[in-house]
Amino acid sequence: MDPIYVTGHRNPDTDSIVSAMAYAQMRNALGDRNYVAARLGRLSDETQLVLDRFGFEPPVLIHTLKNQVSDLNFDTPPVLNKAVTVDHAWKLMHEDENTLALPVVNDDGTLYGMLSTNTIAVHDMQSILHSEIDDIPVFNLVSALEGNIVLDRAEPTLSITGRVTIALPANGEESIRMTRHTVLICGNQPDVILAALKAKVACIVVCQAGLPEDAHALHSETLVISTPHEPYRAARMIFQSMPVSRVCRTTDLCPARLSDYVDDVLKMALDNRHRVFPVVDDDMKVVGTLSRIHLINPRRKRVVLVDHNELSQSVPGLEQAEILAIIDHHRLADVQTPNPIYMHNEPVGSTATIVAGMYMERGLMPTMSMAGIITCAIVSDTLMFKSPTCTPRDIQTAQRMASIAHVSIEELGRMIFSASTSDDKSAENILFQDYKEFMLSGHTLGVGQVVTLDSDRVMRRKEDFLAAMRARMAERGYDMMLFMITDMLQEGSHLLFLGDADVIAQAFNVHPEANYAFLPGIVSRKKQVIPSLSVFWG
Repeated sequence: MDPIYVTGHRNPDTDSIVSAMAYAQMRNALGDRNYVAARLGRLSDETQLVLDRFGFEPPVLIHTLKNQVSDLNFDTPPVLNKAVTVDHAWKLMHEDENTLALPVVNDDGTLYGMLSTNTIAVHDMQSILHSEIDDIPVFNLVSALEGNIVLDRAEPTLSITGRVTIALPANGEESIRMTRHTVLICGNQPDVILAALKAKVACIVVCQAGLPEDAHALHSETLVISTPHEPYRAARMIFQSMPVSRVCRTTDLCPARLSDYVDDVLKMALDNRHRVFPVVDDDMKVVGTLSRIHLINPRRKRVVLVDHNELSQSVPGLEQAEILAIIDHHRLADVQTPNPIYMHNEPVGSTATIVAGMYMERGLMPTMSMAGIITCAIVSDTLMFKSPTCTPRDIQTAQRMASIAHVSIEELGRMIFSASTSDDKSAENILFQDYKEFMLSGHTLGVGQVVTLDSDRVMRRKEDFLAAMRARMAERGYDMMLFMITDMLQEGSHLLFLGDADVIAQAFNVHPEANYAFLPGIVSRKKQVIPSLSVFWG
């Protein structure tokens, strides 16, 4: 069964990553089995430290939920080796009346060409006008004719080339021009067979008859094949013994890779006259075929959103996915669904608090290691319980999880808040490790935040941060950009900003100077900074 991705927001923080992992583990433990924790970006140093501390691998990285060819219910018809006969291919196609074309592959399974019923029909009509065959393997001839080799030279014949001729009586005499390049089809005609053997024709096909006794005494270089079919059918079978590699289309194949987006393949299909397209993997090995009808209603990827419900913060292609549930503690935003879904939104300080509650509601105790990272997520997102978003339930849940994990909340807090601002990290790394974009009343802005126990050391890199902010602002065309350096000991945030200083002054009642202001008592981006700007802009 296809996976159900559980994913947090872009530029994921510890709460986003842990909530996805905890929810997926809970659903799988309850028997669902197909939930997969995912992430939309690189892990922050803090989150990596937390996962390493408790022995977890990072969630799988996904870049988009846009429909891909791998999501389609494409056909998986037989795949033909390029050496098989046209006759065999025709029989396969008629086993299923809906099969219009079959892929032809090389010996290693990679795409060689496409063989359609139309292509075979054209080949058959051309054989009436041009009755020559060229280098047809003997194995193919014997198979197509359903015959046997009754005479061959000492050194076995491997292939046949020549002009196909049917021997017909004419006024009781045989008037047939025979050369070494003749492929003769005849019936119970001993004189014709002996004459052909003496002329050393390339091949004799004897229909519904045997060789004359005198034929075995001749030392001929002619291959003789007997067949139970009458002459006209035998002639058609000879032309259908040709390898499909000679007949199939090998140009303008327009293969669709499993990783291609359906939108791109649909455009290709509409621009192309072919009815069937090969589907290949990244190594160009054929895995199936698709037609335009497969592209109309693709199977959508399924996803659960945690710690966000805003399109700009979610995975690209979300509009093409099926959202099954949202578990969040933020304001309701702009994610819309065509059908009712499970929605769990609570005003608590951490999404991990909500997920931990789900474990308790279902009578499922998390493992020690899972309880450990849930504790870290709550401590991180509530700023060690000092954030205005923190509730008594966050504190109680963190204490319960810490008890299960046998860890100290204080020790985890010191580990977490010392990981984000080490001097060996670049300004861009620190700025964007916990970063979100917002659209407020027609204004676009980006807001980064880092939490530290030593803001003076971080602030010494002010100009580096501002330079990185200017580059991102120019790239994205923001109206404003903010970077919060939240000090746990000072219980406030140093704010670096780009944009209108009057907005900062009036929204936060401060006196900014040189792209800087200190915001006493403001430690939450979600519950203090964004709401203040929302009110100011109306």
